[in-house]
Amino acid sequence: MKAMVLFSGGLDSSTCLALAVKKYGAENVTALSIYYGQKHDKELRAAEAVAAHYGVDRKTLDLTQIFAGADCSLLRGSEGEIPKESYAEQLTKTEGKPVSTYVPFRNGLFLAAAASEAIGCGCSVIYYGAHSDDAAGNAYPDCSEAFNRAMNEAIWLGSGEQVKIEAPFVGLKKADVVRMGTELGVPFEKTWSCYEGGQRPCGKCGTCRDRAAAFEACGLTDPLMKGE
Repeated sequence: MKAMVLFSGGLDSSTCLALAVKKYGAENVTALSIYYGQKHDKELRAAEAVAAHYGVDRKTLDLTQIFAGADCSLLRGSEGEIPKESYAEQLTKTEGKPVSTYVPFRNGLFLAAAASEAIGCGCSVIYYGAHSDDAAGNAYPDCSEAFNRAMNEAIWLGSGEQVKIEAPFVGLKKADVVRMGTELGVPFEKTWSCYEGGQRPCGKCGTCRDRAAAFEACGLTDPLMKGE
């Protein structure tokens, strides 16, 4: 049995990769990294490093044009600034809509594209790292358990019952992911989560704040922030 992992090079997807490698063996795992017009390529370079660490095959896909014109502060060409606030603070200003760093239906498109790739590669399961903290308050609706169930059914049926989705963290918090990744020996120092592409994480954007809080909840320090 072979597995495909939606792989950004971040903390969550790297832990997913470690789980898949442990279960299926590196030779049976393919990491799929997708470029969607991000303002920086730091996470894709991190993905390359982590994939090399585990010795898995890595494929890349460019879906930039699908998101052209999307109103998302993460994308090149966007006039919006990446918020330097927690997701909770951002949600007080969105009137029930997702945060500005939500890429429209990104996980839906990524999973659909991965299903096509998986069939061609002989993979019968797709892993992705959605967790409950991202879904909270509708910040990222395509990380919710309801979304995961719907996409899993659609891909299972649409693939002729050849491919299913595995979202091992969808009911867990990011701290649980850090704890699991630590136990698995994930090289967190090689990962990248920050929405900025600097030499060091900015420490202020929503994902940096969540990552720092997750490590702190586990009694740990993010290796990318050591020495501050």
